[in-house]
Amino acid sequence: MLKSTIVHRTSPAPLRAASWVVRVVVAVILLQTLFFKFSGAPESVYFFKTVGQEPWGRYGSGAVELIAALLLFVPSLVPVGAGIALGVISGAIFFHLTKLGIVVQDDGGLLFGLALIVWLGSAFIAWLHRRALPVIGSRL
Repeated sequence: MLKSTIVHRTSPAPLRAASWVVRVVVAVILLQTLFFKFSGAPESVYFFKTVGQEPWGRYGSGAVELIAALLLFVPSLVPVGAGIALGVISGAIFFHLTKLGIVVQDDGGLLFGLALIVWLGSAFIAWLHRRALPVIGSRL
């Protein structure tokens, strides 16, 4: 059984609010991309063809993003969801920096910017809930 998170009923209200706001922002960004990935939208197909992972990378990353977003709302699994989100979005940022570029198909860098928001938000959530991490949380 996982320990309760560092942010709980007895935590200061601003800390609880920050945790919820950032989790919602990260989850909404992750979830809004799912339609494009699962429906085979041309932009999404282009991204994954460019990095050599079409179609399974598109489906796989979408499934992992869905799991991460859902876990951000399960109190005992918040840090796990944040860790998964950090992992998947780190891959996206890596491909933006190596193969896709910051601006992809004239998006003005929007997708890269959203990826950075998810990365920073997930890192904040993981830090905020670090003591609830399985195995290593008690040492943090």
